[in-house]
This record gives sequence, structure tokens and C-alpha cells, in this order.
Amino acid sequence: MTSAPSLWLACILATAGGSAAFAQAVALTGILGDKALLVVNDSIPKSVAVGDIYLGVKVISTLANSAVVEVNGSRQNLLVGNSPISVKGKPGNSDTGKIVLQAGSHGHFLSAGQINGRAVQFMVDTGASLVSLSVAEAERIGLNYRAGQLMRINTANGIAQGWQVKLGSVRLGTVDVYEVDAVVSSGGMPYVLLGNSFLTRFQMARINDQMVLDKRY
Repeated sequence: MTSAPSLWLACILATAGGSAAFAQAVALTGILGDKALLVVNDSIPKSVAVGDIYLGVKVISTLANSAVVEVNGSRQNLLVGNSPISVKGKPGNSDTGKIVLQAGSHGHFLSAGQINGRAVQFMVDTGASLVSLSVAEAERIGLNYRAGQLMRINTANGIAQGWQVKLGSVRLGTVDVYEVDAVVSSGGMPYVLLGNSFLTRFQMARINDQMVLDKRY
């Protein structure tokens, strides 16, 4: 089964109720066409069109990797892969060990995430043994892949040169996984393939158009 694009970023917003304010965790997990894929306080990911409101969060506009949202009259620009932004109160989007991904229009699971703290876009691929990325992507995020083990890789276009490396950290949603085996390929690819060297750290379940990953401890 091959999965798909989606994107991760979080920001903290607050609303007032009576004399007290409570923190609200809002995450932009992807852009699907002109819709923003939002998670609010660990809710199921919801695609929200421009002008619509979901759990008090209004989507003002979207771009390829960002969205402008409004809460209580305050606007925030959410950029894919950014760290939480504290608007009011304390961040409430902690690591629960659970990730919920929503399938895109082509049935793939795409998501923004991070490798060694640098923003990337993942596509879940259960047919890939390792996390796989291109030379261009490795160079963009500053990965010293040439220090890895040189290897030959079978691809759809024939044999390609690659380097097996160890990633210090891979972040998807609010969950970090450390010391993840990966391969850097000289062939081009539009996404970082999130293979089984990452996925086997989780219990996986497919529920309709959602993939639920529960971290193994």
C-alpha cells in the first residue's frame, strides 16, 4: 500500500470564556487543492475551504505550503513545518504518540514533517524498506549523505547510485522518531518517501480514508 501527501505545522491560539482563557492547539497538516487540512485540539484532520470555519478557526487563504487563519479576530500565517507559535496561553499540542493522516484526492497519504529539524514533505510508502530522499533534497536540508555507505538501488528507471545513512530525527505531526535508517538516491523524487524504517516504529491501521499511526514504546 502506498500512502500520500499531507503537511505538518502547529500554532497555539486562545479564546476567552467568562473570566478565563483556554489554550487551543491548531495544526496545519496539509493543503488539498484550495483547502487547508486542519487539526484542532487533536481532532480528526478536517479539510476546510477558504471562508469556512472549523471549531472556531476560519481559513482566510491558502497557498502551496501555507494558510492564513483567523481566531477571535486575530490572523495568523501558518507555514508548513514551522514550530508551534504561542499566541496566548501555553502550547497544548503535546506528543501523544498518535498520528492521524488523511488520504488526498489520489489516495496517497502526504504530510509535511521534519528531518533533523528541517522541513520536508513526506509521502507514506509501505513498499519502501527505508526512508528515501533525493540527493537534491538531502543537500537542501544539509544532510551529509556522502559520509554514508555507498550502495546501488533498483528503481523503476533502472540502477541508481545511493548512500545509506542514519537520520538523527524524523518528525511527523507531534511525534519524533530517532536514529532512522534512510537512503539518499541520485534519482529524482518529488517527495521524501516515508518507508518502513520509520513506519515499523508504529502500529498502523487504515480506517476508510485515514491512516492512524500509534507509536510503539
